[in-house]
Amino acid sequence: MRVTRHIFTLLLVLSSITMLGQRRLRVPEMYVGVQAGVSASTVVFNPSVGTMSPIEKACVLGGNAGFVFRYSGHKCCAIQLELDYLHRGWREHSTAGVYTHELHYLELPLLMHIYFGSERWRGFFNLGPQIGYCIKDGGGKGVEVSADGHEYSPVDHPFDWGIATGAGFYYRSRNAGLYQFEARFDYSFGGIFGTNLVDHFNMASPMDLSINLAWMWEIKKKQ
Repeated sequence: MRVTRHIFTLLLVLSSITMLGQRRLRVPEMYVGVQAGVSASTVVFNPSVGTMSPIEKACVLGGNAGFVFRYSGHKCCAIQLELDYLHRGWREHSTAGVYTHELHYLELPLLMHIYFGSERWRGFFNLGPQIGYCIKDGGGKGVEVSADGHEYSPVDHPFDWGIATGAGFYYRSRNAGLYQFEARFDYSFGGIFGTNLVDHFNMASPMDLSINLAWMWEIKKKQ
């Protein structure tokens, strides 16, 4: 837990240093928009669950969607705030059958957005912390007991926190907004189940990889 807190602190410090070290824009840029995409998610368990290997068999395919706000007062660097819905979960395959557990989250990432390129075409990297909450536990479908004999219960800890990182590119049109493509990876430090000494797992961290498209438009101040 201390290590993850240090990581969070380091991210915030690096974000501040990066912002302060950039040249200010004469006119700040502000964008709002929507995004949506598809994702493949799973949960990293320790001790590991043998029926979740290889990893592609352990993944649950889902979707995500949300709102985006981006503010840039410095050249090549911005702050991005989002409110997203994510469909997560994991899957197990064994001789006894298939077990699938689905989870639904609301997530709030706060990202450092670093961009480069021309006025129209830009590449970018996103990095920062995220917090979330499991608004619905879809429960398990199929075989209710894993191969190691552990019976899965509903999620113990609905609150989620972790790190999000992504990369992509976008095109800024003259009159029709900004069109963006991004590949993103999320990893949670918080466990969905209890991870104390008396619990079965000492780690139960969701992670997911998503491909997203966004449409954003610029908020321009009146002259």
